[in-house]
Amino acid sequence: MCSAKTFTHGDTIMKIKHQIRSLAGTIRLKVKRTFSRKPAVQPAVNKPRHHIYDTARGKACYISLATLIVACYAAAQTQAKPKTQYHVSTLASLGGTSSGGNSINDQTWVGGYSRMLNRDRHAILWRNSALTDLGTLGGPNSSVTWNVKNTAGIIVGISQTATPEPLGENWSSAFFYSTPHNVGYINLGFVWQNNQMRALPNFPGGNNGFATGANNLGQAVGWAETGFHDPTCCCQSEPGHQVLQFLPTVWDLGSGDQIHDLPLIPGDSSGAATAINDNNQIVGISGMCDQAVGRHTAKHAVLWDKGTVTDIYPNAPAPWWNTPTAINQHGDVVGFAGDPTDVDGNILHAFIWTKDNGIKVLKPLRGRTPQHVDSEAYGINEAGQVVGVSCAANQTDCRAVIWDHGVYPTDLNDPDLKGSYPGFLAIARDINNKGEITGRGVDTTGSLIAYLAVPVDNN
Repeated sequence: MCSAKTFTHGDTIMKIKHQIRSLAGTIRLKVKRTFSRKPAVQPAVNKPRHHIYDTARGKACYISLATLIVACYAAAQTQAKPKTQYHVSTLASLGGTSSGGNSINDQTWVGGYSRMLNRDRHAILWRNSALTDLGTLGGPNSSVTWNVKNTAGIIVGISQTATPEPLGENWSSAFFYSTPHNVGYINLGFVWQNNQMRALPNFPGGNNGFATGANNLGQAVGWAETGFHDPTCCCQSEPGHQVLQFLPTVWDLGSGDQIHDLPLIPGDSSGAATAINDNNQIVGISGMCDQAVGRHTAKHAVLWDKGTVTDIYPNAPAPWWNTPTAINQHGDVVGFAGDPTDVDGNILHAFIWTKDNGIKVLKPLRGRTPQHVDSEAYGINEAGQVVGVSCAANQTDCRAVIWDHGVYPTDLNDPDLKGSYPGFLAIARDINNKGEITGRGVDTTGSLIAYLAVPVDNN
């Protein structure tokens, strides 16, 4: 009665509900007629038995009816929501062998990076798939590394200057650039606006900064050094170790780009802001200085709501790598948390946090060989669609995925989704309100590429 053929992809949920209600009404009427008939006169001794039998049979029928309705509705939901298909394209590059899209807004502005032939990277903006090189602050490298969701024409990221790093710090930016010039220079957060890039200031005494996001109200966030030599910084005997404290930061863009720090969880010494929405809600991390790249700095995944800091994952499975990566206008937060068996961060666990429901873990892909154990969420839109990556152990077999209101994701490399696109989609970094996705893939030559996946309307 409720086979897959009953409901076609063209039916809407409302139509399906109407069919089920009609079906329920028909069966309920038949049940009522059956059990409201006056029974034939029986000897008094038999009345209790017949009454018990008829009541039990009526309950069983209603239970069967309820089961049927639930089963039909579940089948209807499955059949009414076909997989989204995408038109996937490779975005232009600066000629090197590595590019990546890390941000996409509702104007389909994609922010990211592209490597040049000499291996240096530049921050890139793709508008209508056309490439704009944002340049640098005088040094060899720059990049847009996190999702910048505003539609006010503001891009933020990181850039090296031409000034040597006086304390020899590698800083947080080293991971985001290519060798051999990934270290050795002061690195600052930047804002790009009206076709010009400018540096964002640090706190007094600090050398380095890092900008991650900007909203439509002219606020940018990230982290910046102070002049305090933080004793919780790690690995003092190693070259490039972190020396200075850094704090989660808000810049009020314009009129000097005024800098403000955000409060840490009591007892912590350093932290970072990673994303901001238009409701003065900011997410980030709070912990110790450590190596200035996640790990113990991400002891706490935090939300600043109108300036008040809250640990949104107080029972995280490990005291490291607990990192919110994005927040939408509803205040829904996604990110990843550390694994108690892996302090190096090779195994992480994606999550979504909402004010009403708290933390929900987002699982890796099922049925993969080797088994996937790592999941990381990087972008969320207003509809609650989440994108990221799923990997096997040691960051192998990594695949771009989307969680569409479920705990298990869908592989964007499914041929039913990406169609005839010949490349491999390795990670999804952001999704906008049109369902468009950007990230990093691998082309048929083995080069890392930036891609844009646009939903195809098959109706």
